[in-house]
Amino acid sequence: MLQYLVINLDDVSTSYCHYEINCGSPNLIGLDKLQKGICFAMKENLSVQVVYPDYLIPKEYKEAIDAVDHYDIVSSLCEDKELREHADITILHDCIALDKYPFDNKKTYVLRITIHDFLDRYLFIKHVLHEAGRLNIIFTDIENFCDEDIQKYNEALSVLSSTIEDCYDKGRFVQLNLLTDRLTLATMRNCNAGVDSVTLAPDGNFYICPAFYYANEDEDYGLGKSKTNVGDLENGLNIKNARLYTLENAHLCSLCDAYHCQRCVWLNRKLTYEVNTPSHEQCVMAHLERNQTKDLMKRLRNKGFCFDQKIKDINYLDPFVIRREW
Repeated sequence: MLQYLVINLDDVSTSYCHYEINCGSPNLIGLDKLQKGICFAMKENLSVQVVYPDYLIPKEYKEAIDAVDHYDIVSSLCEDKELREHADITILHDCIALDKYPFDNKKTYVLRITIHDFLDRYLFIKHVLHEAGRLNIIFTDIENFCDEDIQKYNEALSVLSSTIEDCYDKGRFVQLNLLTDRLTLATMRNCNAGVDSVTLAPDGNFYICPAFYYANEDEDYGLGKSKTNVGDLENGLNIKNARLYTLENAHLCSLCDAYHCQRCVWLNRKLTYEVNTPSHEQCVMAHLERNQTKDLMKRLRNKGFCFDQKIKDINYLDPFVIRREW
């Protein structure tokens, strides 16, 4: 059941996930389309999440957006100082000067970074964990993760896990998507684009998520053209084969207990040609994170912190390896 409408205001709105912006010039959504999108969300009882470009948007756009409760997703580079200061989610695009950034311990931040930049610079993230309320790390090139990176990734997670433990010792219950989400989850909590959320793009069409809007017109991953909308403001939503986006139709995922895994349907389609089947890279990384969370949970329990969930020992990093057993 849909819960969220993401409104991507411009072709150059900041990316908050795995996808890259491949548009060279601004293309602000028409004010009438924005107002219709907000009306659609209100009629469908959807929470609105607005993704902003870095430039100042017109006053009348702000007024239309302020007419409804919403979450603002804004880049740390946004020219609108007031918007930047009051953003619900702030997007950070690299590790440079993280020690100088004015983090707020009540706010959420998203760090978009490549795998190897993370492996080279993860020590900079320790500062963020001591200052921010929540940090989500999003890798922009998961397809480049390889088995040779497993040890280094595990070591990086271990260091960040120790930093989180130190924060807990000081009474700061910081959240890091890679390591703390699984501490409390009892079921899968994935992105669920196409199930929980859809995106309204500047062209007035609905897409499963912004990544599908930015897809190259010529890309074909075995499922037809990638840039395919799932409805528009005039005719409403029309998600073909909507059941494929649900957890119940992802057989391995429905049995897996890496509950924090993002299970990105865009990456699934790009790397496996199936929207409900994660790639080897996604599964291995998620299970390395899961195992580090298990160790963190054990250490925190020994210090008196309570968690209702249990994380069992496993002997695999990719459920595909034991699919016959399951």
